[in-house]
Amino acid sequence: QPQLVQSGGGLVQPGGSLRLSCAASGFALPYYAIAWFRQAPGKAREGISCITRSDMNPYYSDSMKGRFTMSRDSAKNTVYLEMNSLQLEDTAVYYCAAANRITTPQTVDPHEYTYSWGQGTQVTVSS
Repeated sequence: QPQLVQSGGGLVQPGGSLRLSCAASGFALPYYAIAWFRQAPGKAREGISCITRSDMNPYYSDSMKGRFTMSRDSAKNTVYLEMNSLQLEDTAVYYCAAANRITTPQTVDPHEYTYSWGQGTQVTVSS
């Protein structure tokens, strides 16, 4: 059974940094497209970034460029999201997800990720 287990969420002050982890079990991450999303209560899920199974360089949503960085450690079968210069508006539940086929990686569309989803982790930015 494929599974994604997330960790690293919590409370951070405005302007601070946080690193989220997403560890895969039951499948090998390099053979799937992996993405990060976030969702505030009552809002649709918003794409942040993704790494395709064939590309080493991540794609980023325009609003996330320059502040969020996605990376993959194949040896640990884990992906990360480094978040810098966090703002109050970044408060949300953050998810990682995997897909075995995507057609538009640039859009980071949550509907394309159907293979596995992490449980989500809360990130709260507050002074």
